[in-house]
Amino acid sequence: MDIPLLNDIVIIFGLAVAVLFICHRFGVPAVVGFLLTGILVGPYGFGLVEAIHEVEVLAEIGIVLLLFTIGIEFSFERLLQIKKSVLLGGSLQVLLTFLATLFIARQFGLAIGVAVFIGFLVALSSTAIVLKLIQERAEVDSPHGRTTLGILIFQDIIIVPMILFTPLLAGATGNVGESVLVLLAKGIGIILLVMVSTKWIVPRLLYQIAKTRNQEVFLLSVVLICLGVAWLTSMAGLSLALGAFLAGLIISESEYSHQALGNILPFRDVFTSFFFVSIGMLLDVGFLFREPGTIALIALGVIVLKSTIASFAAVLLGLPLRTAIVVGLALGQVGEFSFILSRTGVEHGLLEGNIYQTFLAFSILTMAATPFIIALAPRAADMILRLPLPKRLKAGFSPVPEANIPDVKDHLIIIGFGVNGRNVAQAARLSAIPYAIIDVNPETVRNERAKGEPIYYGDSTQEVVLQHANISEARIVVVAINDPASTRRIVEVVRRLNPKVHLIVRSRYLQEMKPLYELGANEVIPEEFETSVEIFTRVLRKYLVPKDKIEALVAEIRSDGYEMFRSLSKDSSSLSDLHLQLPDVEISTLMIAEGSSLVGKSLAEAELRKNYGVTVLAIRRNSEVLSNPSVNMPLCVDDVLFVLGPPDKVARVASLSRSPENGDLKVEI
Repeated sequence: MDIPLLNDIVIIFGLAVAVLFICHRFGVPAVVGFLLTGILVGPYGFGLVEAIHEVEVLAEIGIVLLLFTIGIEFSFERLLQIKKSVLLGGSLQVLLTFLATLFIARQFGLAIGVAVFIGFLVALSSTAIVLKLIQERAEVDSPHGRTTLGILIFQDIIIVPMILFTPLLAGATGNVGESVLVLLAKGIGIILLVMVSTKWIVPRLLYQIAKTRNQEVFLLSVVLICLGVAWLTSMAGLSLALGAFLAGLIISESEYSHQALGNILPFRDVFTSFFFVSIGMLLDVGFLFREPGTIALIALGVIVLKSTIASFAAVLLGLPLRTAIVVGLALGQVGEFSFILSRTGVEHGLLEGNIYQTFLAFSILTMAATPFIIALAPRAADMILRLPLPKRLKAGFSPVPEANIPDVKDHLIIIGFGVNGRNVAQAARLSAIPYAIIDVNPETVRNERAKGEPIYYGDSTQEVVLQHANISEARIVVVAINDPASTRRIVEVVRRLNPKVHLIVRSRYLQEMKPLYELGANEVIPEEFETSVEIFTRVLRKYLVPKDKIEALVAEIRSDGYEMFRSLSKDSSSLSDLHLQLPDVEISTLMIAEGSSLVGKSLAEAELRKNYGVTVLAIRRNSEVLSNPSVNMPLCVDDVLFVLGPPDKVARVASLSRSPENGDLKVEI
């Protein structure tokens, strides 16, 4: 039996594999590969696909699953944190883009109804493409990632009144006011249903299903929640994608969100590919080749216009100029909901003939250019910041009052106040270490300052912000933000402003370590690697492996895992960084505990260098530091030894400094 849809799926996947392989060899993003696949198999290409409508249905499912997974990874709490980006940033971006497009369209002689409708189309950006790229770059939690997501959420909501208003633009009549009231009532009902489901229904339902330990039932239940909520929002006149996002938010508040996400991800990737293919199938290649210059010029104009307006909206939110530029460039394309809205316009005669094909052509070009634009956005922002612009504009029009960090020395500077930044600040506070925090989120700064935290607003990629933090007198700088591009920029600026500061950087992946070391970081802590270390440490504890052996193994593995990233290039002539010049040696501090075998012994009697290959550089006793201590000096309880040696040997010496009763190692920083 011949099944046309199955034949088309085989053709699409087969060609997509070949195209994506070629794109990978040339460094072209996968999104562009899917668009090219759609152009080739579509009716304006080789015409290989017959079940076009069915492919479009699969594409809709892909959008639903994409927004569903985004909702799972998000939460209502995080959504409230970006409410300013959603309401203020989104409304400014959509309104200003609409007005600018309307004005330009009228200058070209288009009718008022058509001009307004084109303004609707251009105002929307691609949630599917932008969020997929931001997720791949691990930037969803970065300042520009949160702002971009907030604006995109507003766009997904505003498309509903746009669809309702479209018939009026075409001259249709009807009781639109009544329709809006009915839609509003349905929307309130869905919001109430979502709140009730989040707090009471879904957690209890998933708990009962999880108790069965049946993976098939759990998977079907998750899919049912996703499609069910999406269907309800669609019945209420809202978008399927918005419903899927709300369904993801419902599950995100439960303890089963990670399992649900793991089950859905493979389906999301498969169905999302159909969306990009379906977009490519719409393009009339012949029309594009007949007017290549005009269409390319329009596409470039749209990208510049939308990026500029979105950046302006982000600046008005109080974000630094660099972050605002990255946000603007991420939102420069025309979105998938514009294609959905365009079909409504075609039905009512607002888009006809060449106007519709022109819209499709320049929209797809903007989509295809998006991966390259997002990749180049940080560099473009850095280039713009070199221009002689006002410092106030570069730093951001923040509602948080400016304040310089007090004139202190040897203090700790923490850049970023997420989970890692909070933990470092808490440790510094408990250890009486002077510290200051710099964060780019004005709301976080205002809230934490009210709690007494020494936190200040600013973009740490800017030299003036770090100078206000007394970077020249700082002893340690910890960079704990989620933006890889900004992290590299901060490392470069910090090292240039203070060559002697000890710079510790948190990164997500191992491949980010080498460029950070080359820019001047003293230590790079990759979450990917440290998570694996923590996992096997806990496994060994469960198998009752002695603690000193675990510590020695951890030190050895860390040394092996980081060795390739710690060495300097052969051309380097700087000897100022012992840690990089001697990757197998570290300086540690050990506190002598009561009951330790070292108590009462002199350094000569302990023979740490002879027996363990570890050298004692200094001893801190009470508040006095004794450098180059005498070999005859007896060691006392609470003495802090500054020792130099390989990590595994330092771990062995650590066992001597412990009390045999509790086995706990006291370590100071």
